[in-house]
Amino acid sequence: MIVQAFLRWVQTAPDHRRAEATNALARAWLYSEMGEADREAAEAAMTIQLDDPSPYVRSALAYALARSDQAPRHIILALVEDIPEIAAIVLEASPILLDAELVDFAASFDGPQQVAIAKRAEVSPAVAAAIAEVGSLESCLALIRNEAAEIAHFSMARMIERHGETATLRNALMGRADTPLNIRQMLVKQLGDMLAAHPLVRQGLRGQRAEQVVVEARERATLALAADATLQEAEALVEHLRVSEQLTAALLLRAVCSGNIRLFEAALARLAHMPLARVYDVVAHGRPSAVRALVAKAGLPPRTHRAFVIAVEVWRELEVDAVPGDPVTARRMVERILTRYQDFGQDELDDLLALLRRFATETARDAARAFVGRSLAA
Repeated sequence: MIVQAFLRWVQTAPDHRRAEATNALARAWLYSEMGEADREAAEAAMTIQLDDPSPYVRSALAYALARSDQAPRHIILALVEDIPEIAAIVLEASPILLDAELVDFAASFDGPQQVAIAKRAEVSPAVAAAIAEVGSLESCLALIRNEAAEIAHFSMARMIERHGETATLRNALMGRADTPLNIRQMLVKQLGDMLAAHPLVRQGLRGQRAEQVVVEARERATLALAADATLQEAEALVEHLRVSEQLTAALLLRAVCSGNIRLFEAALARLAHMPLARVYDVVAHGRPSAVRALVAKAGLPPRTHRAFVIAVEVWRELEVDAVPGDPVTARRMVERILTRYQDFGQDELDDLLALLRRFATETARDAARAFVGRSLAA
């Protein structure tokens, strides 16, 4: 009888009163003791309210039912098909919705609905992948900022491909604790590519010089990211660099000079198709001829072999004190390497010497900055 009275009353009640009553009816259906007949009647009344012309009434229904796993499924699905603002209420909160449905909704809707899906308390890798593939920038940002979202690495890469030109998205990905090194390096590369194409850079630095500056800045940033990498992270980063054609002799020489021997060893193991344990043994204890043979098997240019042999020798001498990424370590290593090049023919190593001298300039400035920073902090 109460439900029948409710149905008669809503025919003439104002919008805000209908909204309050509909919300109360839905909560009563969820949490109050009702007989079977009254329960069926209340569910029928809620279903009828889906056709109420006022969005306030339908949103009141959505708010009442959204977080319950006992809500009538047909009503939740009907609310999903309502206007975006109402659909977002249930898309963000309803436990009734299945992952397969959420994937379809992410592909079918845009705007507030996609953002709502991205903000859910639990976002599976499949749902995250759907948003990464077709979602708007706003929904991808919401997904990245949702610490509870399980985002596969390939989905992160896809969002960079689609929206990586936006600084806000790059910063959000960098801010996630679970963003892996290879994805962080992908962001670094994209930023470098954008800078290289910027009119100010192209006008200020002509031709190859602009490209050189950007590439070297990218390499420095890559090694800074990899300074504390685990073995697994180093191997994943190496594979990413190889596939993206960034795993160059210059980068590897810079890695040794900066004390990041782990990345160097992981790269040699991948390029030479050798067990990492064997590469480690050669780098740590092998004779110069063995080191030369290793870098040759890795496919590094012959003219760089002697540079790598000397760099490895210097690293061994400083191994006890070497700290990956430490500017003082890098400066000491580069200075010793340069000293040992004095007897080499200039024609053979002119470009390598120029490269190492740039390393020396960079590391000297970094060491000075670090010294000033420590002095000011004392």
